[in-house]
Amino acid sequence: MTDYTLPKVWQHTASGGKFASINRPTAGATHDKVLPIGQHPIQLYSLGTPNGIKVTILLEELLALGHQGAEYDAWFIDIGQGDQFGSGFVELNPNSKIPALCDRTTAAKPVRVFESGTMLLYLAEKFQCFLGENPTERTEILNWLFWQMGSAPFLGGGFGHFFAYAPEKYEYPINRYAMEAKRQLDVLDRQLSQHEFVAGSDYSIADMAIWPWYGVLALGELYNTDEHKAAEFLDTQSYQHVQRWAQQVSKRPAVQRGRLVNRKSDDHSTLPERHSAADFERIVR
Repeated sequence: MTDYTLPKVWQHTASGGKFASINRPTAGATHDKVLPIGQHPIQLYSLGTPNGIKVTILLEELLALGHQGAEYDAWFIDIGQGDQFGSGFVELNPNSKIPALCDRTTAAKPVRVFESGTMLLYLAEKFQCFLGENPTERTEILNWLFWQMGSAPFLGGGFGHFFAYAPEKYEYPINRYAMEAKRQLDVLDRQLSQHEFVAGSDYSIADMAIWPWYGVLALGELYNTDEHKAAEFLDTQSYQHVQRWAQQVSKRPAVQRGRLVNRKSDDHSTLPERHSAADFERIVR
């Protein structure tokens, strides 16, 4: 808007848009709500967004390798209804963002884990998987894990918001964040031109962190509206190495399962909650 005058002191006003109701400038709980607890050691409270999918993919990958200690209960957190501001959720994650995880392997001393990148690192260390065979490999994996954690706000919070969710289209922020998104895709494409997976020759938590954001975007499954398609807008087909990697990861059975968890669908093709592997058998395909 050209008539906007920058105030001396910012004041919160309703901004409109799809997710306006879930954002506020203060922290803390708005109501009392105890989180449910299932029978498994790991309790996940989440939603099937890119950050939520990261964790369910890793848990399903760990289970596929036979790590029964990775069995988990996944509970649906409806951010549109303010579930993330309940007292139980805020106790796990004071930032009131999904996902939040509680490891109750030692019931007398449960471990809270918040921030999706921390969850990937915590679980990879706990089960000694997907984190490299030596310090050099581990460092490269962490390079890319933290690259994703630092860059995704540009894509998810910037490009995705202004392209798909803002109440009106504004040229400057769309151009600004489209440029950033394409730069990140180019960084990833150059890396994948030399390596099968993001951090080298082995699949790792770096791939699990990055794929739900950049891989799903490249495949045309993120930030689409009735009028515009994000992948077309960003010309993601031109990043041929990202395309190869995105399709390769998408074919992994654990990735396919992880994508279904903590999502609601009218046709019952997803799992709002997941409490055992048998739950996937109830999905309508």
